[in-house]
Amino acid sequence: MSYLSPTDYLPHDAPMLLLESVESVTAESADCRVTVDPHGVLVPFLNATGDLPGWYALELMAQTVGVWSGWHRQQQGQESLSLGMVVGARELVCAAGIFPANSVLTVTVTLLMQDERFSSFECAIIADGATLATGRVNTFQPSQQELATLFKQGVSQ
Repeated sequence: MSYLSPTDYLPHDAPMLLLESVESVTAESADCRVTVDPHGVLVPFLNATGDLPGWYALELMAQTVGVWSGWHRQQQGQESLSLGMVVGARELVCAAGIFPANSVLTVTVTLLMQDERFSSFECAIIADGATLATGRVNTFQPSQQELATLFKQGVSQ
């Protein structure tokens, strides 16, 4: 199966779009890829040696969850670009503290639990067969009214 670009599933624009391709999406999982490359989408975030700091693991995982959600929304005939929120991460570990320069990262998310507005995903970031980061990401899907209230309050303060 072929997939659209991550931009078709996420409400992100450069430079905040950190994924390059969607590799697979199923009922319960998604895989996306990005290369830690001095000429790629991650270039604004690379350190002096060309590595991506480990704290980007959460955003890579969250965006892959967003791709999973956007793809499913599109399959159901809904608007695929919808803002979701990370409400927490548990046991998020990036043991080396970095994603090495020139590595191809595969970000995998697997659905653990979902109700109408909350979801939980087990996540991993893998390169060359080695698991570089793992964690659980919990998300919330706000209503349009909640988003309007949130952004209105944010602007007025």
